[in-house]
Order: sequence, then structure tokens, then C-alpha cells
Amino acid sequence: MSMSTYEENESKFLRKAKENPFVPVGMAGFLGIVGYRLLKMRSRGDTKMSVHLIHMRVAAQGFVVGAMTLTAEIESEKIKSKQSSIKVKELEKKVPTFCHRLFGLQNLP
Repeated sequence: MSMSTYEENESKFLRKAKENPFVPVGMAGFLGIVGYRLLKMRSRGDTKMSVHLIHMRVAAQGFVVGAMTLTAEIESEKIKSKQSSIKVKELEKKVPTFCHRLFGLQNLP
């Protein structure tokens, strides 16, 4: 892997992280949970290995799904606020002409 390819991948990751800030949070949470559960594996007691691994997978996936849900909710709110600001601007254009017609005023330049 050349240095320019590495820099391109790094800049792509940083760009994606700025667009969706919960992606790195989800990745970090996933790695943190997996790391913690792997360290805890030593003291799992009588719990079977398969059960311990399933619990680890479910916890890690739950964290990632939660991060994805928060990202979707934030993006949805951004879209709603953009749409409402567009509607407000359209109404601001229409209000003066409506008021002028309502009160019989001439349109001012």
C-alpha cells in the first residue's frame, strides 16, 4: 500500500466521520465492548464459551444499532428543519402580496 493510498483512505474516513459523527462512535463502542468482554472471558465462571460469545456479540451489535438509530434520527431532524425553513421562505414571499390584495393596496417595489 503506497503512502498516497493511505492518505486517501485516511481523508475519506475523516470526511465520512464529519458527515456521520456516530460512525466512529459506533466503531469505538463496538471495539470497546468486544475488548471488555474478551478480558472478562477469563473470569466467566461456569458460563459456557458459546453463551459468553453470544452475549458479547449481542451487546456489541446493540451498541452499533443504537448509534445508527441516533444518526438516522439526527439526519431526519436536519431534513425536517430544512423543509420547514424552505416553507417559511415561500410563505414570506407570499404574505406581502396577500396583504396587499386583502387591503386593496398597490404592490410596493
